[in-house]
Amino acid sequence: MGQLTLQAELKLVHGTTTTGNDCLQVGLPFKCLNKESHNGAQHVFVLCIGFLPSILKGPPLCNLYPGFAAMARCRMDCIEKPLQSFFKKMGKSVGSNPWWFLIAPLIVSAALGSGFYFTQDRISNNIEEEFTPFNGPAKTERKYFSEMFPEDDSMFSSLRQTTDGNYATLIATSETNILTVKMLEEILMLDSKIKSMLVEFDKESFKYEGICAKVMKNCISNIILDIIQYNAENINAVTLTFPWYHNGKTNLPLYTSLGGVTQGDTSVVESAKAIQLYYYLKEGNKTKNDLWLESFISLVSNSSSPSLQVSYSTSMSMQWEFEKSPDSVISLFSITYSIAITFSIITCWRLDNVRTKVWVGFCGVLSTSLAVVSGFGLLLLVGQPFVMTAASCPFMILGIGIDDMFIMISCWQKTRVLDSVPKRLGETYKDAAISITITTLTDVLALFLGCITPFGSVQSFCLYAGICLCFCYFYSLTFLGACMALNGQREAENKHWITCIEVPSDAPGKSKAFWLCCTGGRYNKDTEKEETEPISSFFEKFYGPFLTHKVTKVFVFVLYAGYLAASIYGCVILKEGLDTKNLALDDSYIINYYNHEEEHFNEYSFSAMVAIEQQFPYWDKDQRKQLNSCISSFESLKFVNNTMAWFIFFENYAEANNKPISSQEEFLNNLKPFLNFDPFLAQDIQWTPDGKIQASRFFLQTKNNVPMADMMVELRKTAEECSVELLVYHPSFIYFDQYTVILNNTIQTMLTAVIVMLAISLVLIPDPLCSLCVVFAIVSVITGVTGFMSLWGVNLDSISMINLVMCIGFSVDFSAHICYSFVSSPKSDANEKAIEALAILGYPVLQGALSTILGVVVLSVSGSYIFRTFFKIVFLVIVFGLFHGLTFIPVFLTLFGACSKSR
Repeated sequence: MGQLTLQAELKLVHGTTTTGNDCLQVGLPFKCLNKESHNGAQHVFVLCIGFLPSILKGPPLCNLYPGFAAMARCRMDCIEKPLQSFFKKMGKSVGSNPWWFLIAPLIVSAALGSGFYFTQDRISNNIEEEFTPFNGPAKTERKYFSEMFPEDDSMFSSLRQTTDGNYATLIATSETNILTVKMLEEILMLDSKIKSMLVEFDKESFKYEGICAKVMKNCISNIILDIIQYNAENINAVTLTFPWYHNGKTNLPLYTSLGGVTQGDTSVVESAKAIQLYYYLKEGNKTKNDLWLESFISLVSNSSSPSLQVSYSTSMSMQWEFEKSPDSVISLFSITYSIAITFSIITCWRLDNVRTKVWVGFCGVLSTSLAVVSGFGLLLLVGQPFVMTAASCPFMILGIGIDDMFIMISCWQKTRVLDSVPKRLGETYKDAAISITITTLTDVLALFLGCITPFGSVQSFCLYAGICLCFCYFYSLTFLGACMALNGQREAENKHWITCIEVPSDAPGKSKAFWLCCTGGRYNKDTEKEETEPISSFFEKFYGPFLTHKVTKVFVFVLYAGYLAASIYGCVILKEGLDTKNLALDDSYIINYYNHEEEHFNEYSFSAMVAIEQQFPYWDKDQRKQLNSCISSFESLKFVNNTMAWFIFFENYAEANNKPISSQEEFLNNLKPFLNFDPFLAQDIQWTPDGKIQASRFFLQTKNNVPMADMMVELRKTAEECSVELLVYHPSFIYFDQYTVILNNTIQTMLTAVIVMLAISLVLIPDPLCSLCVVFAIVSVITGVTGFMSLWGVNLDSISMINLVMCIGFSVDFSAHICYSFVSSPKSDANEKAIEALAILGYPVLQGALSTILGVVVLSVSGSYIFRTFFKIVFLVIVFGLFHGLTFIPVFLTLFGACSKSR
């Protein structure tokens, strides 16, 4: 492309022409080409003003705003030129010694590939560890509650569990009323099978009774079955009330057992469509518990009834189903690589049997495969945990590696055919390696920036992908370069691509078949370069001129405005948070369970526990008023249904029985006998060694009329505003914490990445204006991807965050190639520079986009939300990046191109 130089004349606002050695007057500390001194005129740098006048008939922007001219004259080639020189020498070295650079990557890959031996030991698929914030507040809250209020194995209470616990559950549903004798008999029969099920462990058999969670030596029972006393006929003699049922002694939360309830004018239940049963297991031998849960799943899944539909789940189901996700894509790897090889061969195919690049296309896919093996193997060797999200890395790396190959082939074809292979490869590296370096740096740094996020799943993906990309870059410059050199030697000797036998370049008098199959080595005698491919001619002769036409430019601006409007709308309606059921495969049994739970048991939500952390003077009437005021604040929240607090029960008890509680001694003396009547409430108080109340807790039952994450935020906020030291917690808060950090972390990571991308662009693209165009492309593509992924039904969660971080790097690729080619063009007219950039890189960029999409397209049919989300976002990134690279950026560059002449 010739030496990269930039010349421009600076027109000052007052109409005179001056020059200078620096451009500090416009805030650009870059070296200028002029040797005369600048006499101190002031410039104003204006963006996005006067575009349409320039497009239609007005003067160039550099004439309207002299600051643009100053920017165009400035250059930062202190990094670029040494890099070009280095890569040119490297290309010559690879071209002179191809076998060394071919064999070395194979040896390195084989050695590092031994790390796959440790794959099973490195797998880390714990959902809580990987998909919740490392230092989420709920984890601190859980630690406090579990230490302050240890669970009592003899008085199990699911309400008081600080973890998800161990349990199995089922939901029996019916299209008609499930509260009939026939339906209840079927449910009782299933319940009996579950409880009598024998499970083998360590040469012994055990039943549910042997591992169940107990209350006073009896297994915890199900409310609805207790009410009918395990006799279906009794349903006709019972009057059920909803949501609470009073059995003569206490109120029972019937809403936990009955769903789809129909009531009359009173609270009496007329019918119901669903019954939910729970089987809680005591904390103990995890192996035994897991065996029983597996047997439960097997039993219920094989149970059938013509009148009942039964869905089921366990405390381990989500974890087990999540661990199956990688298996769903293993079969897709072979399909993906087959598609990639086929596409590479087809697009590298030439009718010329000598100039065809079939073997280079095949080696490009092989080079990418070696990079994946080396990257994964290295991290597995050093003990880096492997999270399932990293399984999507090979699909992404494949697209990037092939994209680099197309750029290198394109640059090779621009070299002189008659030059030696080392010289041709040196010229190839000089032009291609800078462009590849820019895109690799941006991709890798964007991914490494993702490692600072507080999600293990994001960190694992970013680290594995980043390291693989590093190997992909090195192998492109070594292994793939060596393959190009060997293929170039074959071309230089005019040998057939299959037989490696020398063939004539033409065959006058021979048949068409002979000419197609047995000739090759043709090139343009005038330019001494390979013949231009038809698709490249399309970009040069048709698409480029069409795109740079004034009317087309106006249409492009209108199109971009529509794109931006739709993107912003999507960003506004973007939802946050990961629905945990999306971690399971689509055909998983737990999807059906969650659907039934959402349909029939969606009125009431969780019961949050609230700790009074301080040694509170409960006997002080004024202090109790403050505490009751706090409770009133909680109850004023629209989603809080009721409060269950031991001190309210005790106060009512004391008032009803004339027990004095106005002093500390009276309060404590009367409290202990009261707690003997209700041992469950005794679990809500923690005593000091000297018999004082160290801390206590109460409970808030919530309704499902507000998103759960919003409930958590409001409850915490209310607790903080209370004059009493309160701490709110529920086990599900562990997962809801992601909602409070995901947006801020995503924005923070992206802003940091954009700044880094700008710095890289300024250093490696020797034109500040084009560097700004690259950054503009990043912001624009990210905005588009975020907005359209929302319109496509993808939430902002840790899964999509992974892809958005990756999007930062991907969004640079196509625009950077075009921008770099634009500023490197020797043409003087901006439109001609854009046309030349499209002619040189339009086809490789299109090939790279198609290869990346083909690399992930198989994930669109995956049964996993994680991999489908990966496909959706990568697809959006590539499509929008391609539009920016081949449409928006070339048009925008022509607005400023008149400010710079040739380089």
